[in-house]
Amino acid sequence: MLYHWFEMGHAAMLPARTAVGHARSMLDNPFNPFMHTPMGRHASAALELFERSTRRYGKPEFGLRTTSVDGQSVAVREDVVWQAPFCDLIHFKRDLPEDRSARDPRVLIVAPMSGHFATLLRGTVQAFLPDHEVYITDWRDARMVPYATGRFDLDDYIDYVRRMLEVFGGDVHVFAVCQPAVPVLAAVARMEAEGDANVPRSVILAGGPVDTRQNPTQVNRLAEERGTAWFARNVVTNVPWTQPGSGRAVYPGFLQLTGFMSMNLDRHTDAHKALFASLVKGDGDGAEKHRTFYDEYLAVMDLTAEFYLQTIDTVFVKHHLPKGEMTHRGQPVELSAIKRVALMTIEGEKDDITGRGQCSAAIGLASGLDASKTFHYEAQGVGHYGIFNGSRFNAHVLPRIAQFIRVHDIKRTIFIPTSSIVVDTEAASRDEGPSSAAFTFASTRETRAAD
Repeated sequence: MLYHWFEMGHAAMLPARTAVGHARSMLDNPFNPFMHTPMGRHASAALELFERSTRRYGKPEFGLRTTSVDGQSVAVREDVVWQAPFCDLIHFKRDLPEDRSARDPRVLIVAPMSGHFATLLRGTVQAFLPDHEVYITDWRDARMVPYATGRFDLDDYIDYVRRMLEVFGGDVHVFAVCQPAVPVLAAVARMEAEGDANVPRSVILAGGPVDTRQNPTQVNRLAEERGTAWFARNVVTNVPWTQPGSGRAVYPGFLQLTGFMSMNLDRHTDAHKALFASLVKGDGDGAEKHRTFYDEYLAVMDLTAEFYLQTIDTVFVKHHLPKGEMTHRGQPVELSAIKRVALMTIEGEKDDITGRGQCSAAIGLASGLDASKTFHYEAQGVGHYGIFNGSRFNAHVLPRIAQFIRVHDIKRTIFIPTSSIVVDTEAASRDEGPSSAAFTFASTRETRAAD
Protein backbone atom coordinates (compact mmCIF):
# COMPACT_ATOMS: atom_id res chain seq x y z
CA MET A 1 0.00 0.00 0.00
CA LEU A 2 2.96 2.33 0.53
CA TYR A 3 3.44 2.92 -3.19
CA HIS A 4 -0.29 3.52 -3.66
CA TRP A 5 -0.25 6.20 -0.95
CA PHE A 6 2.71 7.81 -2.69
CA GLU A 7 0.83 7.89 -6.00
CA MET A 8 -2.29 9.23 -4.30
CA GLY A 9 -0.19 12.01 -2.77
CA HIS A 10 1.07 13.05 -6.20
CA ALA A 11 -2.47 12.95 -7.60
CA ALA A 12 -3.80 15.03 -4.70
CA MET A 13 -1.18 17.71 -5.33
CA LEU A 14 -2.02 18.03 -9.02
CA PRO A 15 -4.62 20.85 -8.63
CA ALA A 16 -2.24 22.84 -6.45
CA ARG A 17 0.62 22.32 -8.88
CA THR A 18 -1.59 23.50 -11.75
CA ALA A 19 -2.54 26.65 -9.85
CA VAL A 20 1.09 27.31 -8.98
CA GLY A 21 2.07 26.92 -12.63
CA HIS A 22 -0.45 29.53 -13.71
CA ALA A 23 0.61 31.89 -10.92
CA ARG A 24 4.28 31.57 -11.90
CA SER A 25 3.47 32.26 -15.54
CA MET A 26 1.80 35.53 -14.55
CA LEU A 27 4.46 36.54 -12.02
CA ASP A 28 7.43 35.78 -14.27
CA ASN A 29 6.02 37.61 -17.27
CA PRO A 30 8.55 40.39 -18.04
CA PHE A 31 5.67 42.81 -18.71
CA ASN A 32 4.30 42.31 -15.19
CA PRO A 33 5.60 45.24 -13.07
CA PHE A 34 4.94 43.26 -9.86
CA MET A 35 7.71 40.85 -10.91
CA HIS A 36 10.30 43.60 -10.35
CA THR A 37 9.28 44.30 -6.76
CA PRO A 38 10.77 42.55 -3.69
CA MET A 39 7.39 41.00 -2.89
CA GLY A 40 7.02 39.72 -6.43
CA ARG A 41 10.48 38.11 -6.43
CA HIS A 42 9.79 36.47 -3.03
CA ALA A 43 6.44 35.13 -4.28
CA SER A 44 7.99 33.78 -7.48
CA ALA A 45 10.81 32.10 -5.54
CA ALA A 46 8.35 30.48 -3.13
CA LEU A 47 6.23 29.17 -6.00
CA GLU A 48 9.26 27.65 -7.74
CA LEU A 49 10.34 25.88 -4.55
CA PHE A 50 6.81 24.48 -4.12
CA GLU A 51 6.74 23.27 -7.73
CA ARG A 52 10.17 21.64 -7.49
CA SER A 53 9.35 20.01 -4.14
CA THR A 54 6.18 18.35 -5.45
CA ARG A 55 7.35 17.42 -8.94
CA ARG A 56 7.98 13.89 -10.14
CA TYR A 57 11.39 13.95 -11.75
CA GLY A 58 11.64 11.85 -14.89
CA LYS A 59 14.73 10.17 -16.29
CA PRO A 60 17.19 12.86 -17.48
CA GLU A 61 19.03 12.73 -20.79
CA PHE A 62 22.76 12.28 -21.13
CA GLY A 63 22.78 15.22 -23.52
CA LEU A 64 26.38 14.68 -24.63
CA ARG A 65 26.44 15.99 -28.18
CA THR A 66 30.13 16.78 -28.67
CA THR A 67 33.57 16.06 -27.25
CA SER A 68 37.10 17.24 -27.98
CA VAL A 69 39.50 14.81 -29.68
CA ASP A 70 43.04 15.92 -30.57
CA GLY A 71 41.97 19.50 -29.98
CA GLN A 72 39.03 19.29 -32.41
CA SER A 73 35.32 19.33 -31.61
CA VAL A 74 33.76 15.99 -32.55
CA ALA A 75 30.08 15.08 -32.69
CA VAL A 76 28.82 12.31 -30.39
CA ARG A 77 25.69 10.20 -30.79
CA GLU A 78 24.13 7.52 -28.60
CA ASP A 79 23.83 4.06 -30.17
CA VAL A 80 22.15 1.17 -28.38
CA VAL A 81 24.36 -1.81 -29.21
CA TRP A 82 22.77 -4.42 -26.94
CA GLN A 83 19.36 -4.69 -25.29
CA ALA A 84 17.69 -6.77 -22.62
CA PRO A 85 14.46 -6.25 -20.67
CA PHE A 86 16.21 -4.47 -17.78
CA CYS A 87 19.14 -2.78 -19.51
CA ASP A 88 20.38 -1.08 -22.66
CA LEU A 89 24.07 -0.96 -23.51
CA ILE A 90 24.75 2.49 -24.92
CA HIS A 91 27.76 3.39 -27.06
CA PHE A 92 28.72 7.06 -27.19
CA LYS A 93 29.84 6.92 -30.78
CA ARG A 94 32.30 9.66 -31.70
CA ASP A 95 32.23 10.94 -35.27
CA LEU A 96 35.74 9.76 -36.09
CA PRO A 97 37.25 7.64 -38.86
CA GLU A 98 37.32 3.97 -37.87
CA ASP A 99 41.11 3.78 -37.89
CA ARG A 100 41.30 6.77 -35.52
CA SER A 101 38.66 5.53 -33.05
CA ALA A 102 40.25 2.07 -33.08
CA ARG A 103 43.39 3.51 -31.51
CA ASP A 104 41.54 4.39 -28.31
CA PRO A 105 40.72 1.77 -25.65
CA ARG A 106 37.12 0.68 -25.21
CA VAL A 107 35.71 1.35 -21.75
CA LEU A 108 32.51 -0.17 -20.38
CA ILE A 109 31.16 1.92 -17.49
CA VAL A 110 28.92 -0.28 -15.36
CA ALA A 111 26.57 2.18 -13.68
CA PRO A 112 25.19 1.35 -10.24
CA MET A 113 21.68 -0.03 -9.98
CA SER A 114 21.06 1.65 -6.65
CA GLY A 115 18.19 4.09 -7.13
CA HIS A 116 19.58 6.67 -9.58
CA PHE A 117 19.68 6.49 -13.35
CA ALA A 118 22.90 5.96 -15.27
CA THR A 119 22.76 9.63 -16.25
CA LEU A 120 24.20 10.37 -12.81
CA LEU A 121 27.49 9.37 -14.46
CA ARG A 122 27.14 11.91 -17.27
CA GLY A 123 30.27 13.71 -16.07
CA THR A 124 32.15 10.42 -15.91
CA VAL A 125 31.27 9.62 -19.51
CA GLN A 126 32.18 13.13 -20.59
CA ALA A 127 35.59 12.86 -18.92
CA PHE A 128 36.42 9.57 -20.66
CA LEU A 129 35.20 10.54 -24.13
CA PRO A 130 38.21 12.46 -25.50
CA ASP A 131 40.54 9.46 -25.27
CA HIS A 132 38.29 6.38 -25.09
CA GLU A 133 35.45 4.60 -26.86
CA VAL A 134 32.85 4.77 -24.10
CA TYR A 135 29.94 2.43 -23.38
CA ILE A 136 27.58 2.49 -20.38
CA THR A 137 24.93 0.23 -18.86
CA ASP A 138 21.62 2.09 -18.91
CA TRP A 139 19.53 0.19 -16.34
CA ARG A 140 15.77 0.42 -16.66
CA ASP A 141 13.35 1.61 -14.00
CA ALA A 142 11.66 -1.55 -12.70
CA ARG A 143 8.26 0.17 -12.51
CA MET A 144 8.45 0.64 -16.29
CA VAL A 145 9.14 -3.05 -17.06
CA PRO A 146 5.94 -5.09 -17.43
CA TYR A 147 5.35 -7.76 -14.81
CA ALA A 148 5.07 -10.43 -17.51
CA THR A 149 8.73 -9.84 -18.43
CA GLY A 150 9.73 -11.84 -15.36
CA ARG A 151 12.20 -11.55 -12.51
CA PHE A 152 15.56 -9.82 -12.28
CA ASP A 153 17.86 -10.69 -9.39
CA LEU A 154 21.59 -10.56 -8.60
CA ASP A 155 22.24 -13.72 -10.60
CA ASP A 156 20.53 -12.13 -13.60
CA TYR A 157 22.68 -9.02 -13.14
CA ILE A 158 25.81 -11.19 -13.33
CA ASP A 159 24.43 -12.89 -16.44
CA TYR A 160 23.82 -9.48 -18.03
CA VAL A 161 27.43 -8.44 -17.35
CA ARG A 162 28.71 -11.64 -18.95
CA ARG A 163 26.51 -11.20 -22.01
CA MET A 164 27.64 -7.61 -22.44
CA LEU A 165 31.29 -8.61 -22.17
CA GLU A 166 30.70 -11.12 -24.97
CA VAL A 167 29.75 -8.19 -27.21
CA PHE A 168 33.33 -6.89 -26.92
CA GLY A 169 35.06 -10.24 -27.37
CA GLY A 170 37.54 -9.41 -24.61
CA ASP A 171 38.57 -6.05 -26.08
CA VAL A 172 37.27 -3.80 -23.28
CA HIS A 173 38.14 -2.34 -19.90
CA VAL A 174 35.41 -2.31 -17.23
CA PHE A 175 34.89 0.63 -14.88
CA ALA A 176 32.43 -0.45 -12.17
CA VAL A 177 31.10 2.36 -9.99
CA CYS A 178 30.15 1.36 -6.43
CA GLN A 179 27.38 -1.29 -6.31
CA PRO A 180 28.40 -3.22 -9.49
CA ALA A 181 31.79 -4.12 -8.00
CA VAL A 182 30.52 -7.42 -6.58
CA PRO A 183 28.54 -8.67 -9.62
CA VAL A 184 31.30 -7.56 -12.01
CA LEU A 185 33.92 -9.42 -9.98
CA ALA A 186 31.61 -12.44 -9.82
CA ALA A 187 31.07 -12.41 -13.59
CA VAL A 188 34.80 -12.15 -14.31
CA ALA A 189 35.66 -14.86 -11.77
CA ARG A 190 33.19 -17.28 -13.34
CA MET A 191 34.48 -16.46 -16.83
CA GLU A 192 38.05 -17.07 -15.68
CA ALA A 193 37.08 -20.36 -14.05
CA GLU A 194 35.46 -21.49 -17.30
CA GLY A 195 38.34 -20.29 -19.50
CA ASP A 196 36.08 -17.82 -21.31
CA ALA A 197 38.05 -15.86 -23.94
CA ASN A 198 35.78 -12.84 -23.50
CA VAL A 199 37.18 -11.71 -20.16
CA PRO A 200 37.98 -7.96 -20.17
CA ARG A 201 41.52 -6.64 -20.29
CA SER A 202 41.11 -4.89 -16.94
CA VAL A 203 38.56 -4.13 -14.23
CA ILE A 204 38.58 -0.84 -12.30
CA LEU A 205 36.43 -0.70 -9.16
CA ALA A 206 35.49 2.66 -7.63
CA GLY A 207 34.11 2.60 -4.10
CA GLY A 208 32.75 -0.92 -4.41
CA PRO A 209 31.37 -2.74 -1.32
CA VAL A 210 33.49 -5.85 -1.79
CA ASP A 211 34.00 -6.50 1.93
CA THR A 212 31.72 -4.34 4.07
CA ARG A 213 33.21 -5.74 7.26
CA GLN A 214 36.11 -3.32 6.75
CA ASN A 215 35.46 0.07 8.40
CA PRO A 216 31.66 -0.31 8.23
CA THR A 217 29.68 2.86 7.54
CA GLN A 218 26.24 3.81 8.80
CA VAL A 219 24.73 2.13 5.73
CA ASN A 220 26.63 -1.13 6.39
CA ARG A 221 25.73 -1.20 10.09
CA LEU A 222 22.05 -0.62 9.36
CA ALA A 223 21.96 -3.60 6.98
CA GLU A 224 23.61 -5.93 9.49
CA GLU A 225 21.52 -4.77 12.44
CA ARG A 226 18.17 -5.03 10.64
CA GLY A 227 18.79 -8.13 8.55
CA THR A 228 17.30 -9.07 5.20
CA ALA A 229 13.89 -10.02 6.58
CA TRP A 230 13.38 -6.53 8.02
CA PHE A 231 13.97 -4.94 4.61
CA ALA A 232 11.59 -7.41 2.99
CA ARG A 233 8.85 -6.45 5.48
CA ASN A 234 9.38 -2.70 5.56
CA VAL A 235 10.69 -1.35 2.25
CA VAL A 236 9.39 -3.73 -0.42
CA THR A 237 6.07 -2.88 -2.02
CA ASN A 238 4.22 -3.40 -5.30
CA VAL A 239 4.05 -1.05 -8.26
CA PRO A 240 0.51 0.42 -8.46
CA TRP A 241 -1.83 -0.20 -11.36
CA THR A 242 -1.14 3.22 -12.93
CA GLN A 243 2.38 2.16 -14.02
CA PRO A 244 3.54 -0.26 -16.78
CA GLY A 245 5.15 -2.55 -14.18
CA SER A 246 1.94 -2.85 -12.18
CA GLY A 247 2.09 -5.70 -9.67
CA ARG A 248 5.89 -6.04 -9.66
CA ALA A 249 7.48 -6.19 -6.20
CA VAL A 250 10.05 -3.39 -5.94
CA TYR A 251 12.20 -1.33 -3.64
CA PRO A 252 10.86 2.10 -4.63
CA GLY A 253 13.26 4.81 -5.69
CA PHE A 254 11.48 7.38 -3.53
CA LEU A 255 12.38 5.36 -0.43
CA GLN A 256 16.02 5.17 -1.51
CA LEU A 257 16.01 8.93 -2.09
CA THR A 258 14.51 9.52 1.34
CA GLY A 259 17.35 7.52 2.87
CA PHE A 260 20.00 9.41 0.90
CA MET A 261 18.61 12.81 1.82
CA SER A 262 18.11 11.99 5.50
CA MET A 263 21.81 11.22 5.81
CA ASN A 264 22.65 14.83 4.91
CA LEU A 265 19.37 16.61 5.64
CA ASP A 266 21.00 19.85 6.84
CA ARG A 267 23.00 20.13 3.62
CA HIS A 268 19.91 19.68 1.44
CA THR A 269 17.90 22.13 3.54
CA ASP A 270 20.64 24.73 3.23
CA ALA A 271 20.83 24.14 -0.52
CA HIS A 272 17.13 24.90 -0.94
CA LYS A 273 17.42 27.99 1.25
CA ALA A 274 20.29 29.10 -0.99
CA LEU A 275 18.10 28.53 -4.08
CA PHE A 276 15.39 30.75 -2.59
CA ALA A 277 17.95 33.48 -1.87
CA SER A 278 19.42 33.20 -5.39
CA LEU A 279 15.99 33.56 -6.97
CA VAL A 280 15.14 36.60 -4.87
CA LYS A 281 18.48 38.26 -5.68
CA GLY A 282 18.22 37.37 -9.36
CA ASP A 283 21.36 35.23 -9.24
CA GLY A 284 20.64 33.15 -12.32
CA ASP A 285 23.93 31.21 -12.24
CA GLY A 286 23.48 30.09 -8.63
CA ALA A 287 19.88 29.04 -9.26
CA GLU A 288 20.81 27.12 -12.41
CA LYS A 289 23.56 25.18 -10.63
CA HIS A 290 21.02 24.09 -8.03
CA ARG A 291 18.46 23.09 -10.67
CA THR A 292 21.03 21.11 -12.66
CA PHE A 293 22.20 19.12 -9.64
CA TYR A 294 18.77 18.39 -8.14
CA ASP A 295 17.10 17.59 -11.47
CA GLU A 296 19.55 14.68 -11.58
CA TYR A 297 19.66 13.85 -7.87
CA LEU A 298 15.88 13.74 -7.42
CA ALA A 299 15.32 11.52 -10.47
CA VAL A 300 15.15 8.00 -9.07
CA MET A 301 14.26 4.53 -10.30
CA ASP A 302 12.76 1.45 -8.67
CA LEU A 303 14.73 -1.76 -8.16
CA THR A 304 13.19 -5.21 -8.38
CA ALA A 305 12.63 -6.62 -4.90
CA GLU A 306 14.49 -9.85 -5.67
CA PHE A 307 17.61 -7.99 -6.83
CA TYR A 308 17.54 -5.61 -3.88
CA LEU A 309 17.02 -8.28 -1.22
CA GLN A 310 19.56 -10.71 -2.70
CA THR A 311 22.13 -7.91 -2.82
CA ILE A 312 21.42 -6.90 0.79
CA ASP A 313 21.71 -10.51 1.93
CA THR A 314 24.78 -11.48 -0.13
CA VAL A 315 26.84 -8.29 0.11
CA PHE A 316 25.87 -6.47 3.30
CA VAL A 317 24.50 -9.07 5.71
CA LYS A 318 26.28 -12.37 5.04
CA HIS A 319 29.43 -11.11 3.23
CA HIS A 320 29.45 -14.12 0.94
CA LEU A 321 32.10 -12.87 -1.51
CA PRO A 322 34.94 -12.13 0.96
CA LYS A 323 34.10 -15.30 2.90
CA GLY A 324 34.44 -17.39 -0.25
CA GLU A 325 30.81 -18.52 0.01
CA MET A 326 29.25 -16.71 -2.96
CA THR A 327 27.75 -18.75 -5.77
CA HIS A 328 26.23 -17.96 -9.15
CA ARG A 329 23.70 -20.39 -10.57
CA GLY A 330 25.03 -23.00 -8.15
CA GLN A 331 28.68 -22.51 -9.17
CA PRO A 332 31.28 -21.10 -6.75
CA VAL A 333 32.53 -17.55 -7.24
CA GLU A 334 36.26 -17.70 -6.47
CA LEU A 335 38.20 -14.50 -7.04
CA SER A 336 41.43 -16.50 -6.86
CA ALA A 337 40.50 -17.80 -10.33
CA ILE A 338 41.15 -14.34 -11.82
CA LYS A 339 44.57 -14.47 -13.49
CA ARG A 340 44.35 -12.71 -16.86
CA VAL A 341 42.42 -9.55 -15.91
CA ALA A 342 44.26 -6.55 -14.44
CA LEU A 343 42.57 -5.09 -11.35
CA MET A 344 42.55 -1.53 -10.03
CA THR A 345 40.64 -0.30 -6.97
CA ILE A 346 39.82 3.28 -6.01
CA GLU A 347 38.67 4.62 -2.65
CA GLY A 348 37.92 8.07 -1.26
CA GLU A 349 39.39 9.19 2.04
CA LYS A 350 36.08 10.77 3.10
CA ASP A 351 33.71 8.21 1.61
CA ASP A 352 30.75 7.81 3.99
CA ILE A 353 29.01 5.19 1.82
CA THR A 354 31.80 2.67 1.24
CA GLY A 355 34.41 2.63 4.03
CA ARG A 356 38.15 2.58 3.38
CA GLY A 357 39.41 -0.93 2.74
CA GLN A 358 36.09 -2.29 1.49
CA CYS A 359 36.96 -1.89 -2.19
CA SER A 360 40.71 -2.56 -1.99
CA ALA A 361 39.86 -5.90 -0.35
CA ALA A 362 39.28 -7.16 -3.90
CA ILE A 363 43.04 -7.15 -4.57
CA GLY A 364 43.74 -9.43 -1.62
CA LEU A 365 40.91 -11.76 -2.60
CA ALA A 366 42.16 -12.00 -6.19
CA SER A 367 45.19 -13.93 -4.98
CA GLY A 368 45.88 -15.46 -8.39
CA LEU A 369 46.88 -12.10 -9.89
CA ASP A 370 50.50 -11.09 -10.31
CA ALA A 371 51.34 -7.85 -8.44
CA SER A 372 52.10 -6.11 -11.74
CA LYS A 373 48.44 -6.47 -12.65
CA THR A 374 47.05 -4.76 -9.52
CA PHE A 375 46.97 -1.18 -8.32
CA HIS A 376 45.15 0.68 -5.55
CA TYR A 377 44.63 4.42 -5.32
CA GLU A 378 43.15 6.37 -2.41
CA ALA A 379 41.92 9.85 -3.30
CA GLN A 380 42.67 12.21 -0.43
CA GLY A 381 39.95 14.61 0.69
CA VAL A 382 37.42 12.97 -1.63
CA GLY A 383 34.00 11.56 -0.73
CA HIS A 384 31.96 8.89 -2.46
CA TYR A 385 30.77 11.02 -5.38
CA GLY A 386 34.21 12.49 -6.01
CA ILE A 387 35.85 9.16 -6.89
CA PHE A 388 33.86 8.91 -10.12
CA ASN A 389 32.71 12.43 -10.95
CA GLY A 390 33.64 16.08 -10.58
CA SER A 391 36.79 18.20 -10.65
CA ARG A 392 38.86 16.02 -8.32
CA PHE A 393 37.96 12.94 -10.31
CA ASN A 394 39.07 14.67 -13.50
CA ALA A 395 42.29 16.00 -11.97
CA HIS A 396 43.50 13.07 -9.87
CA VAL A 397 41.50 9.88 -10.41
CA LEU A 398 40.90 9.80 -14.17
CA PRO A 399 44.58 10.23 -15.18
CA ARG A 400 45.49 7.16 -13.09
CA ILE A 401 42.63 5.14 -14.55
CA ALA A 402 43.61 6.17 -18.09
CA GLN A 403 47.23 5.21 -17.49
CA PHE A 404 46.25 1.86 -15.96
CA ILE A 405 44.05 1.15 -18.98
CA ARG A 406 46.77 2.08 -21.47
CA VAL A 407 49.31 -0.13 -19.71
CA HIS A 408 47.02 -3.14 -19.86
CA ASP A 409 45.50 -2.47 -23.28
CA ILE A 410 48.05 -4.84 -24.78
CA LYS A 411 46.66 -4.84 -28.31
CA ARG A 412 47.20 -1.10 -28.73
CA THR A 413 50.06 -0.41 -26.32
CA ILE A 414 53.43 0.64 -27.71
CA PHE A 415 56.44 1.77 -25.76
CA ILE A 416 55.57 4.64 -23.41
CA PRO A 417 58.61 6.42 -21.96
CA THR A 418 58.69 6.67 -18.20
CA SER A 419 58.57 10.46 -18.53
CA SER A 420 55.13 10.24 -20.14
CA ILE A 421 53.49 8.34 -17.31
CA VAL A 422 50.80 10.59 -15.86
CA VAL A 423 51.42 10.92 -12.15
CA ASP A 424 50.77 14.10 -10.18
CA THR A 425 54.03 14.18 -8.19
CA GLU A 426 52.70 16.72 -5.73
CA ALA A 427 49.66 14.56 -5.02
CA ALA A 428 51.84 11.44 -4.93
CA SER A 429 54.11 12.85 -2.27
CA ARG A 430 51.10 13.95 -0.29
CA ASP A 431 48.80 10.97 -0.34
CA GLU A 432 49.96 7.81 -2.10
CA GLY A 433 53.07 6.35 -0.56
CA PRO A 434 54.73 3.22 -1.95
CA SER A 435 51.80 2.20 -4.15
CA SER A 436 52.46 5.06 -6.58
CA ALA A 437 56.07 4.03 -7.08
CA ALA A 438 54.99 0.43 -7.60
CA PHE A 439 52.50 1.58 -10.23
CA THR A 440 55.14 3.57 -12.11
CA PHE A 441 57.48 0.57 -12.11
CA ALA A 442 54.74 -1.81 -13.24
CA SER A 443 53.57 0.61 -15.93
CA THR A 444 57.06 1.00 -17.37
CA ARG A 445 57.73 -2.72 -17.34
CA GLU A 446 54.41 -3.64 -18.95
CA THR A 447 54.73 -1.14 -21.79
CA ARG A 448 58.30 -2.13 -22.55
CA ALA A 449 57.25 -5.77 -22.66
CA ALA A 450 54.47 -4.88 -25.07
CA ASP A 451 56.92 -3.00 -27.22
